[in-house]
Amino acid sequence: MLKNEKLLKFLGKKIVRFIILLIFVILLSFILIDMSPINPVKTYIANLGVVSPEKIAILESYWGVNEPITTKMFNWLANIIHLDFGTSLIYRAPVLDVIKEKFVASLVLMLSSWIFSGVIGFLLGVIAGFKKDTIIDKAIKVYCYILQSAPTFWIALLFLMVFSVYLGWFPTGLGVPVGTLSENVSFWDWLHRLILPMITLSVVGIASITLFTRDKLIDVMNSDYFLFAKARGESGWNLIVRHGIRNVLLPAITLQFLGFSELFGGAVLVEQIFTYPGIGQAAVSAGLRSDVPLLLGIVIFSAIFVYCGNLIADVLYNFVDPRIREGEEDGG
Repeated sequence: MLKNEKLLKFLGKKIVRFIILLIFVILLSFILIDMSPINPVKTYIANLGVVSPEKIAILESYWGVNEPITTKMFNWLANIIHLDFGTSLIYRAPVLDVIKEKFVASLVLMLSSWIFSGVIGFLLGVIAGFKKDTIIDKAIKVYCYILQSAPTFWIALLFLMVFSVYLGWFPTGLGVPVGTLSENVSFWDWLHRLILPMITLSVVGIASITLFTRDKLIDVMNSDYFLFAKARGESGWNLIVRHGIRNVLLPAITLQFLGFSELFGGAVLVEQIFTYPGIGQAAVSAGLRSDVPLLLGIVIFSAIFVYCGNLIADVLYNFVDPRIREGEEDGG
């Protein structure tokens, strides 16, 4: 019962913080976009050709261009409460429908790269920690330092040139072949176009988890219980598996969830370079083409996505690790 009360109290605080954060993000985003030169009316009539002044006046009244910012903000917040984010000017569809469609594609890309980078990064970190100060450890550290210092867009462009342009192993972009409906694309064609963006986004996230895992494992190897196990005759990978991996696994998973913001930011660049039809490319298009409803909707959605990742990390860190739970009970 006590644990359930602590969990409910913890989640309650997180929900309150989330609501405050979301309100702040909504207000700040709206103010910044309203102060920018973005004009939804100009975007709407860009594809209509010549439009009469009367028609422009009607559109300005509809979009509330000349209304005070407080009026526009309250009207927009009232619509959001009813889950009405407006209509996208680019896609001519409700913003929620566009975000839902684009997010599915992005979720596949981000989830696959998140798992791949976590597994590979953790394994490399364990190997580097176990082989501390050897040529293997030094090679892995140099590899991670290069990845951390290289911009995401540069790595994506490099992969695109090498594996798509020069070698021709993968398509240069798009989620489906040109001229083909998405429902007619086979699983292998879809997977073939996903692999290179996924690997590119994974490579960017490997460095941090590798270096973190390496340092944590070295700390564990210097601990008393590890040295005691070693004195009892345990050695090699069996010692690492029994007393090392299980003590660094949870912190590594926590770090992975905390990296949701970096994952989302990297996905925006990768999707744009590979013309992958996800939420990142939609965000860039909305910004460049002054699609205010879609841009604001993506901003809100991004904040929710990143916060959920951080919330999962906090739950793991506070309620799964028995050492932290025991510490809280002793101190409480």
